[in-house]
Amino acid sequence: MFQGKVVIVTGASQGIGKAIASAYSRKGATVIAADITEVTEPAIHFIQTDVRKEADIRSLMTQVAEQHGKIDILINNAGKFIVKPPTELELEIWEDIINTNLRSVFLCSREAAKYMQGGAIVSLASTRAFQSEPYTEAYAASKGGIVALTHALARSFSEKNITVNCISPGWIETGDYEALRDIDHIQHLSNRVGKPEDIARACLYLTHPENNFITGANLTIDGGMSKKMIYEE
Repeated sequence: MFQGKVVIVTGASQGIGKAIASAYSRKGATVIAADITEVTEPAIHFIQTDVRKEADIRSLMTQVAEQHGKIDILINNAGKFIVKPPTELELEIWEDIINTNLRSVFLCSREAAKYMQGGAIVSLASTRAFQSEPYTEAYAASKGGIVALTHALARSFSEKNITVNCISPGWIETGDYEALRDIDHIQHLSNRVGKPEDIARACLYLTHPENNFITGANLTIDGGMSKKMIYEE
């Protein structure tokens, strides 16, 4: 169902974004990877983009529309994470996180929608939008904003038949999976830590044309961790 579809994935040079781009490419889609770091994977088109910059985002969407005639799917994946006590968190770092993680979702969605008739937008939020570890205020705020922005855009873009959803991953290991400990896995209800491919499959599901009754939703993919009632014994 993705043959001939034009898909843009931001932050596609590594980790979850790379897995998402590869998944669509294997399904026959034309995939455009938008990132600061070059993507060299065969069959994936690369357009260097700094999602913190409005001009870069406008240029990205214009180039894709001119070269491919349309945009069918947008995956807002670009993001960064920082741990720093709020009393020490400089405004410049706060704004960098917000601009990278949240403002980019609005700007990319706004500009892509100008070239979309139907299709789907999926943004990567996080379970940290709903629960936190210490010193993650900027990241939590950005991801909580994505969840709220998702249902707002779903309402606004319904007139263009664009579905808008988000995914909240839990622990998705993008490094050495084999180095994980048993306790890392068994603390999950799924009995394993997540992989980037788990999120890629969710993107395929949410953007499949037959699933266009799903919009404004947040899909939590965390191996059940956020459903555990945890007390110290």
